[in-house]
Amino acid sequence: MSATQPVSDVLAGPGGTTPVSRPRRGRRIAWMPHVALTPSWIIAIVAYLGTMAATVELSFTRSKLLPVFEFVGWHQYVRLFRSDVWLISVGNLLLFGVLYVVGCLVIGSVLAILLDRRMRGEGLLRTIFLYPYALSFIVTGIVWRWILDPTLGIGRSFAAMGLPGLAINWLGSEQLAIYAVVVSGIWQSAGLVMALMLAGLRGVDGEIWKAARVDGIPVWRTYVSIIIPQTWPMVITSIVLLAMSVVKSYDLIVALTNGGPGVSTDVPAKFIIDYLFVRTNVALAMAASTVMLVVVVVVLMPWIYFQYMRKPGGGR
Repeated sequence: MSATQPVSDVLAGPGGTTPVSRPRRGRRIAWMPHVALTPSWIIAIVAYLGTMAATVELSFTRSKLLPVFEFVGWHQYVRLFRSDVWLISVGNLLLFGVLYVVGCLVIGSVLAILLDRRMRGEGLLRTIFLYPYALSFIVTGIVWRWILDPTLGIGRSFAAMGLPGLAINWLGSEQLAIYAVVVSGIWQSAGLVMALMLAGLRGVDGEIWKAARVDGIPVWRTYVSIIIPQTWPMVITSIVLLAMSVVKSYDLIVALTNGGPGVSTDVPAKFIIDYLFVRTNVALAMAASTVMLVVVVVVLMPWIYFQYMRKPGGGR
């Protein structure tokens, strides 16, 4: 090889054809990511799909403390839906989920609109509003248990100010405890909605605002009729993320009320853990887990379809 000879000529064969070695190397490089991801795929299949299949299988057995593969058909599901505790926990989850999602959407959207008006101290306020989301549900529950403690938190402050009528024992009331859980959940997650909605509002074309001002449309009506409908993808994303938090609300419930008073704040996740580790009824816990799995799949499938599987323009 001479110093002036191009590298491509050297790599080419005598007849000027491309050598065989370069495509083989390219194929090897193309397979490397698949080889590197193989352990992750194995873990995902065994740890997730395998355990889900085992959960469904155990739900049709008579398992108590340990798995026993004695199949009893739909017996555990019939027993599950005849359980008052399970029905109460499902009702609590629905009530908490609806109020939590709606509350977070409303408060988060209002905060985003206020910040979108370029108010002074926006950076500091944005950090303050978003900071609770950095806390886990466990920490949020402990903080609000202290705040609502009638001998320690705001109840004691109201009593000291001569306002005993406002010193409500939220966590000690079967009727009010679930709303205390809702308030603490909204406090923790509204900042997430604020951040998502603010990103959507800032992405709207500024020419729309100029046209609205020229036409004399009030600011509130511009938001309601024009701006917010354009942030619909952010609303859907917020709903999906909040719905996932609803399913994972076990941490918040345990830290704040531990399901009490009685079972007034019990949720399906706590029902499952109680029957799995405390009451040692593995089959019933697996039946409840399977029901939750089916519900989550049914709820998420429309979003997954429109987000990832549906082609633009409505085609498949």
